[in-house]
Amino acid sequence: MDIIADVLERNGLLFAFVVVGALMLVSGWLSKTLTRGRLQGSAIAIMLGLVLAYLGGIQTGGEDGLADIAIFSGLGLMGGAMLRDFAIVATAYGVDLQEIKKAGAAGVLALMAGIVVSFIVGAAVAAAFGYTDPESMATIGAGAATYIVGPVTGTAIGASSEVIALSVAAGLIKAVVVMVCTPLIAPFIGLNNPKSAMAYGGLMGTTSGVAGGLAATDKRLVPYGAMTATFYTGLGCLLGPSVFYFALVGLFG
Repeated sequence: MDIIADVLERNGLLFAFVVVGALMLVSGWLSKTLTRGRLQGSAIAIMLGLVLAYLGGIQTGGEDGLADIAIFSGLGLMGGAMLRDFAIVATAYGVDLQEIKKAGAAGVLALMAGIVVSFIVGAAVAAAFGYTDPESMATIGAGAATYIVGPVTGTAIGASSEVIALSVAAGLIKAVVVMVCTPLIAPFIGLNNPKSAMAYGGLMGTTSGVAGGLAATDKRLVPYGAMTATFYTGLGCLLGPSVFYFALVGLFG
């Protein structure tokens, strides 16, 4: 057993792919057996992954879920920022430019509405919990957009580390909710074509959440949703520490 554990630790990334592949197989079987395909296997895999991460965190008392267990350390690299961002950029190669042109004004409107609404709701929740200074409201509001925009905004305007952590938590919760709920609500909102996927990505914004949710809905839609969601993150990083922050300073001093 020690030899096997040593081999798995030395080849952590390869073993991580094996673990995720096995999880996908189990999830696909559960999807067909228990839900007759109504709930996509990817959605089940996301939920199982969250449960396993929670159990791993309890077992080790760490902060990285299963990755805190030595033989599963490769999951930390596989699910880390480097490969995540590589996968997001790679999805752009699956985009049909003609479909992007069809989105037109609807895609731009969805993008702007998604950022503004997320920021307002996040800032309002922050104020409701006692964070009434402009720096905290702007940072948590930006975190409600995505967990990337929050720290970028907080660092730029001098928010406290506690507030920046809260912004990351808000963004992570949003990402998880979008991942799990997208395949459940897709049939009811017409999320079945590239144009609607681009509008959805612009409204939701969280690239990882949108990409995971659309993968569980229809993998052909992932590039379109991820494209506008990526623009959302970039636009949020520009507007958060500038326009939104100064608007809050003007309103709340």
